[in-house]
Amino acid sequence: MTTLFTNARLIDPQAGTDQIGSLLVLDGLISKVFGQDTDLKEENITAVNSFDCAGKCLAPGIVDIGVKVCEPGERHKESFRSAGQAAAAGGVTTMVTRPDTLPAIDTPETLEFVTRRAQEDSPVNIRHMAALTKGREGREMVEIGFLQDAGAVAFTDCDRVVQSTKVFARALTYARSLGALVMAHPQDPGLSQAAAVTSGKFASLRGLPGVSPMAERMGLQRDLALVEMTGAKYHADGITTQSALPALKQAKRDGLDVTAGINIHHLTLNALDVGDYRTFFKIKPPLRDEDDRVAMVEAIADGTIDIISSMHTPQDEESKRLPFEEAASGAVALETLLPAAMRLYHSGMIKLPILWRALSLNPAKRLGLPAGRLNPGAPADLVLFDPDAPFVLDRFKLQSKSKNTPFDGQRMQGKVIATFVGGKQVFGA
Repeated sequence: MTTLFTNARLIDPQAGTDQIGSLLVLDGLISKVFGQDTDLKEENITAVNSFDCAGKCLAPGIVDIGVKVCEPGERHKESFRSAGQAAAAGGVTTMVTRPDTLPAIDTPETLEFVTRRAQEDSPVNIRHMAALTKGREGREMVEIGFLQDAGAVAFTDCDRVVQSTKVFARALTYARSLGALVMAHPQDPGLSQAAAVTSGKFASLRGLPGVSPMAERMGLQRDLALVEMTGAKYHADGITTQSALPALKQAKRDGLDVTAGINIHHLTLNALDVGDYRTFFKIKPPLRDEDDRVAMVEAIADGTIDIISSMHTPQDEESKRLPFEEAASGAVALETLLPAAMRLYHSGMIKLPILWRALSLNPAKRLGLPAGRLNPGAPADLVLFDPDAPFVLDRFKLQSKSKNTPFDGQRMQGKVIATFVGGKQVFGA
């Protein structure tokens, strides 16, 4: 089956280009890319489907690392079906799910269960991460080799820091021998325990327990020292403060196999958005000061931070409608990731190819996936979107089962028109 996309504004993160052209899809793969000056009649293309993009943006589908789907254990918050529909509506063509489920994904049997459920119910691609230690308890590492054989693409205990340096070092050493990627949440658990916001004048005025940004730097420096010792592949899933950047830059200069990510909320919101104890703005790590936010945007632009993710974390109303200190952390973001990212584009801080490098190309490269590209031979996982379309977000219209978004009622720009997975349309009229 062939599909020809014409009159498209092609966003190519690998080439770093943003230009009008056409794209031919054959049997689920990108077959050929044509420039604006190409005479398609002379190319003698016979396409079953023709899709006029009307000058809107056509880009590789988003590869979202760190999505929480609450199967098994909390299916009332999010299922593979609802998460897949939300992803398709948000232009996410590959979700990489977290293992912080009930029970944790720490055995091949549990991994095989969620893999089967995902294949049955999701319209988009789903790859799975597994826990690094059994039960995410930080005491005994999982069978990394068996879980790799069962399809795990990375290993992480998510926001539970492995406090034992010896256990973490052993896990890194074993992962290194198997070429496995380890993801970690850089944070000093002693300093960050029971914290609800970033420490400072605002936290003091609100009477909320805060954590110093230095906790992130301390956690990262420990992890990087162990990576240097073991030679493991390492990804920091949430760099959110200026103070952590020098250590990250030095690790990259030293040639360590290190990448870093940030979620979209830390790029578009700051600590003051908590306002009068608005629990939909409670995430982990907590929102940072405006200076940190700007520094993170600049770090994305210059490549210091490699990946932008949604860090989609569904919470039900009962978990959020509590006093700020007691409320659960997290926000849904599969459908808001793209329009929120457009804030960085419309502010003039990041161009679209650079943005898609962090949203699609870099996460695909880090996990060894062929997605994130517009090259011939790459899978036709694509998103067609209008970067300028305005709308007011209504959380009750989201596809996710849970509705805990900090963007509820906000004016936004950027709408997904259609999403394609393997050349098949999974969202859009």
